Amino acid sequence: MKNVLIIGATGQIGSELTMRLRKEYPGSDIVAGYIKGAEPKGELLESGPSHEVDITNAAQIAEAVEKYNVDTIYNLAALLSAVAEAKPQLAWKIGVGGLYNTLEVAREKGCAVFTPSSIGSFGPDTPHDHTPQDTIQRPRTIYGVTKVTGEMLSDYYASRFGVDTRSVRFPGLISYVAPPGGGTTDYAVDIYYAAVKGETFKCPLKPGTFMDMMYMPDALRAAIEIMEADSEKFVHRNSFNIASMSFDPEIIYNKIKEYVPDFKMEYELDPLRQRIADSWPDSLDDSCARKEWGWKPEFDLDAMTQDMLLHLREKLNIK
Repeated sequence: MKNVLIIGATGQIGSELTMRLRKEYPGSDIVAGYIKGAEPKGELLESGPSHEVDITNAAQIAEAVEKYNVDTIYNLAALLSAVAEAKPQLAWKIGVGGLYNTLEVAREKGCAVFTPSSIGSFGPDTPHDHTPQDTIQRPRTIYGVTKVTGEMLSDYYASRFGVDTRSVRFPGLISYVAPPGGGTTDYAVDIYYAAVKGETFKCPLKPGTFMDMMYMPDALRAAIEIMEADSEKFVHRNSFNIASMSFDPEIIYNKIKEYVPDFKMEYELDPLRQRIADSWPDSLDDSCARKEWGWKPEFDLDAMTQDMLLHLREKLNIK
């Protein structure tokens, strides 16, 4: 990677990935692509170039690629799962139409493309425990449908046009930097905020709802490492299972209580989020990612919990 365009750079993943890439590649143009109303601010704005890029506008993507001589595009534009269910037409327009625009620009300009998939690409008929790399998917959410379509479209552009497309299926991502944005797994971020603030956490999912999760530093590293990997070793491209930890609400609650003994949690179920969560895997088999490009997580639940509590107390100025 020399010069990189991040589409969706002010979002949950994009804001952190942009800053990470600028540190990893100090002599490169790492361009923060944004849409009107979500302009970069603070360090994100001041530390490197930014450019208005609406993924539904192919001309804007091409303009940014040409202006900054971009060779790699990170396509992070998407509506998260629960939000997408409320706006399915928009979810398709961004997730599939936007990806098509990106791939067409990449084909014409010779760019590599990273487009994240998700555990949401799987459905209720998928094996839930240690979900294989290659298995039935058949999601029942528009979010999942766009992710499966994105995987297939990216593979098509790789095989048909030689576009260097690569992807990982992200689990639920947990971060202290960007606030949650409407995802089914966001409870695992909100619970830490409640613990630090001394509030009783209202859990939207029932006990026993296991889902794969990952701490954001591992997710950022995966997004960078897969684009740096030797593709000659790839058997797969779009999209690799990656995993780090799997837990249900009771497990994460009890882990936090080890460090915040007075913390309380109650259940206040959200039927939509519960329905989505029940259709997703409990855990993923990421052996292909480990074998084909050396993937390995660094954070488990305990290490993540200590780090989250430390940084959130600093962020919220709570001792």
